[in-house]
Amino acid sequence: MREGGLQHAIDAAGGVSALARALGLSQPTVSNWRRIPSERVLAVEEATGVSRSVLRPDLYPATDEAPDEIEAARAAEYRLLSALFAAEPKTALLAQTGRLRGDSAPLGMARAALADAAARVEPDDAAREYFDLFIGVGRGELLPFGSYYLSGFTHDRPLARLRGDLAALGVERAAPGDPEDHVAFVFEAMAGMIEGTFPASEARQRDFFERHVASWVPRFLADLKTTRRAVFYRAVADLGLAFLDIETRAFALAPADATTPAQPAAPQRAAFAET
Repeated sequence: MREGGLQHAIDAAGGVSALARALGLSQPTVSNWRRIPSERVLAVEEATGVSRSVLRPDLYPATDEAPDEIEAARAAEYRLLSALFAAEPKTALLAQTGRLRGDSAPLGMARAALADAAARVEPDDAAREYFDLFIGVGRGELLPFGSYYLSGFTHDRPLARLRGDLAALGVERAAPGDPEDHVAFVFEAMAGMIEGTFPASEARQRDFFERHVASWVPRFLADLKTTRRAVFYRAVADLGLAFLDIETRAFALAPADATTPAQPAAPQRAAFAET
């Protein structure tokens, strides 16, 4: 049974086939959705005009309060990066990325460069690049997992520590897939904390960022930037490095005595895989 947000999107697009075409996906993929996958929400919103708070109210709850523009921008940056690393970028995501606006600041220039790369790359080439970099035959050129970068092994102690911290936040996977220390998942977790989907104080955000993002993701992005197979994803790496540099400096300036809220009563589900 489809959730209401997905049905709204299908109706607005003119049917399952029309929505699939707008997103650059196959009809069976969209037909198998029970709800809109988290990494597809912004693309569906762009394609249909249906608000994200209608599409996935669990991720984007409606509020009468004016959103904090800086926090909304932070969350959007994390969600974009999560979507670009979660799966091969489809036509709709590339089109969304191609509309990024830049400016003269380092992050703005990285956004402009990524927008240009997204506008130039063919979807098939982006898909092939993603496969070669992160999947491969046997394994990709790079392993985008925290355990690998922190211990040299996958499914190791860093993953166990991450799972413990996610449990303390009340976060659990919505579906099986890659382990939670995949770069896309930790980016999505950061977005959820910022948006309030997984309630977390600034101190808790900073602790999670330092333990599970800053501890290894910049090294992964630096490796990605220099690997010869990266073309489109070199621009993705540049954006990620510029953004994480801002996050690192901002957290360093945050008060050290901010309080941490109690654990949520019920777990919230998060997944970067299609569910």
